[in-house]
Amino acid sequence: MYDHQNELQKIINRLGKDERMNNSFKKKNILVTGGGGFLGSWICEVLLKLDAKVVCLDNFSSGRWENIAHLEKNPNFKFIMHDISIPVFFGKNKPNRVSYPNLTDRFDIVMHLASRASPFEFSKFPISIMKSNTLGTMNALGIAKEHSSSFFYASTSETYGNPPVDKVPTPESYFGYVNTIGPRSCYDESKRAGEAFTKAYELQHNIDVRFVRIFNTYGPRIRAGKELGRALPNFIEQCLNDDPITVFGDGSQTRCFTYVVDEVEGILKDTIVPEARGIPINLGHNKVTTILELAELTKQLTNSNSKIVFQKMPKDDPVRRQPILTRAKKVLRWEPTTDLETGLKKTIEWYKMQNV
Repeated sequence: MYDHQNELQKIINRLGKDERMNNSFKKKNILVTGGGGFLGSWICEVLLKLDAKVVCLDNFSSGRWENIAHLEKNPNFKFIMHDISIPVFFGKNKPNRVSYPNLTDRFDIVMHLASRASPFEFSKFPISIMKSNTLGTMNALGIAKEHSSSFFYASTSETYGNPPVDKVPTPESYFGYVNTIGPRSCYDESKRAGEAFTKAYELQHNIDVRFVRIFNTYGPRIRAGKELGRALPNFIEQCLNDDPITVFGDGSQTRCFTYVVDEVEGILKDTIVPEARGIPINLGHNKVTTILELAELTKQLTNSNSKIVFQKMPKDDPVRRQPILTRAKKVLRWEPTTDLETGLKKTIEWYKMQNV
């Protein structure tokens, strides 16, 4: 049986082993945009357990109320229904603007995680995605500037685009190979622009900024559905229903799947560790898995009767993904500890509990 509280405690225990993290979030006021999403809701929960005061901002374009409903009774948790691409102000009344003057005097940390991130949504909601990562990032940075707070930006391995063989595994120094007008450009390029916004505010306003490039995170609460195009949750849902497992191309494309407990630990370390200021850091597992191997493992772990079927590869879908983790290990003292089979089993257990 999947034990969510035990998974949260693992993150807290790991953070506690790094003396740099001692009481780092205690009594801090923290804004989490996209806090109703997969990663955002995990972060809100861990922060609350670390005695932080959390304001979660989300418009549920991809997040879910179910992810955070249980937090509503916590006096240190506040929820605001809002689209971060529209300016919002805290601590001061702004005439004719969306304002929450009595919510908090000051945020200590602003964490910007708001954005749709599922491949099939790129063609359905490209403008919304671009706004979240450009206007939304600028608005979140504006809050950080007004409150003299530090700022965390959740970037992505998609900023690297489809790197050539000699750039896989990929270091943070690689600038990327991205199709600016391709079907994925709304996400890839807006995330790159978000990084540029973040650096601009650091340079011009001396804001303490942090950003990580996230590699294929999975775990409980990740959304599934054929309309989303995410391989791992889709495979689980298909296997549990004995539906055909849809693999794009021949399944030889590779990914490095990172369990959410590992990812959240790395994100929270990046938010605090002084040496992480202003530099991109890869956060992901470095064990390579082909999509076909993932499909076969999911079928095995679910004891499914599903058949694997192959479909046409989407345009510009990255062929290879693998991070170099030297910077994460040195700066954050972080590396993933959950192997794919272990994390996948837990994710499958959680899906079963949702009566999929």
